Amino acid sequence: MLEADIWIIVAMVIYFVGVMAVGAIYTKRSNKSSTEYFIGGRSLGPWLTALSAEASDMSGWLLMGLPGLAYFSGCSEAGWTAVGLIIGTYLNWRFVAKRLRRYSEVAGNSITLPDFFSNRFHDKKKILMTISALIILVFFCVYVGSCFVTCGKLFNTLFGFDYVHMMIFAALIVFAYTFLGGYLSVCTTDLIQSLLMCGALAVVFIGTVASIGGVENCANALRDIPGFISVTLSANPLEQGGFGVPTEYGIVGIISAISWGLGYFGIPHVLVRFMSIKSEKDIKKSRIIAVVWLVISLGCAVCIGLVGRAFLPDMFTTKATAETIFIVLSKVLLPSFLCGIVVTGILAASMSSSSSYLLIASSSIAKNIYKGLIKKDANDEQVMFVARVTLVIVMAFGIFTALDENNTIFNIVSYAWAGFGASFGPLVIMSLYWRRTTLSGAVAGMLTGAISVILYECFLRDIVGLYSLLPCFILSLLVIVIVSLLSRKPSKEIQSEFDSAIN
Repeated sequence: MLEADIWIIVAMVIYFVGVMAVGAIYTKRSNKSSTEYFIGGRSLGPWLTALSAEASDMSGWLLMGLPGLAYFSGCSEAGWTAVGLIIGTYLNWRFVAKRLRRYSEVAGNSITLPDFFSNRFHDKKKILMTISALIILVFFCVYVGSCFVTCGKLFNTLFGFDYVHMMIFAALIVFAYTFLGGYLSVCTTDLIQSLLMCGALAVVFIGTVASIGGVENCANALRDIPGFISVTLSANPLEQGGFGVPTEYGIVGIISAISWGLGYFGIPHVLVRFMSIKSEKDIKKSRIIAVVWLVISLGCAVCIGLVGRAFLPDMFTTKATAETIFIVLSKVLLPSFLCGIVVTGILAASMSSSSSYLLIASSSIAKNIYKGLIKKDANDEQVMFVARVTLVIVMAFGIFTALDENNTIFNIVSYAWAGFGASFGPLVIMSLYWRRTTLSGAVAGMLTGAISVILYECFLRDIVGLYSLLPCFILSLLVIVIVSLLSRKPSKEIQSEFDSAIN
């Protein structure tokens, strides 16, 4: 092994030891109760809430998937997707965060999203809770897999280590500190990781531009690539090198990319941050922090892909390999130890997200299915035991999903993102803003969103060309409204609870 590789590994080991220490520190407090373990006792401040929400949301997709997309096809899809995510983040913090924080406490002190849905509609048979918990389990297995793919590609690209072995190793590290420390350890490491991710993106972007000879040289190189810096054209890389005639990236593509923002309304690992913030008064500050962080991070991620093409014009000819552009630039441009710190940002992103996914999936099964349906008198110790068993199961499914190293991170994430956005997003909005929403409407809308995404992705995506999230989101929303209007009005108790929560 080269000396440079040893220094990179040293930096990573320091990081691993640090996150394990955080998990150990919070073990005692997290084991006090399930509320502490799952949402930190609703004690998070504005900085921790904002940065943990964004770090868990972005995952390795931010440092590999998005730069890889920009490197491969240019500015259009990557740029419009970033715009959609920024808009969606702002709207979610602006219109959902405060109401959900308040309503989740009014509705039986709900500590998970399935809890909230069930308590909001007084679902005594736990139908809504069961369906939502199962949807979370299915789509989070996919999400966790995307994070493990990121880790495997990282070690394979840096050191030539076996992809599968290193992917499993990273999965075990994530499992260990999530198992030990619960929500507080996840959010605290998210805070550290969010700062590391943003710093890593900025360092690599600035370093690449400087190596090319400045902004003007970089712009001149990119202008020579057909369609690369256009927002209405998509570059067409050829496998043998060079570029073909660019393809049109028209209104359908732009709408599809911007519609990514709709996903935020239904993403459990972001919504649970709203439920756990200490005070409603902190939400405005958290919103500003979150949006500023996202603008900087997404801007740098897209630009890294673009300037990476100018710096290494013919190095990657497939989408899967292009997703390693951030890693390669870091290794080429930076001293070994600094490279280790920077690429640890990828581990930070992937591990923060996968830990959140593992925790939310486990809480849904333990709280909502085990305690909600199977053993209603289960104590906290039993619930947490089931949660940790579920962690093992979800991790195993994630590893299985990630076994193929040719998986594209961007595509895996887009599938799970659409699934959550269409299943939960319309229902979250209607639950918080429409008193007339009924249990029947909620069940019908949630099932419509989940099933329509699966069917659309299997049979219609290539034909229609529109990202599944938008049509399936709209369809779910319409079904909620229609079925609610056709069914009996909510009870006076539910309507009174609604009024007390939103006023």
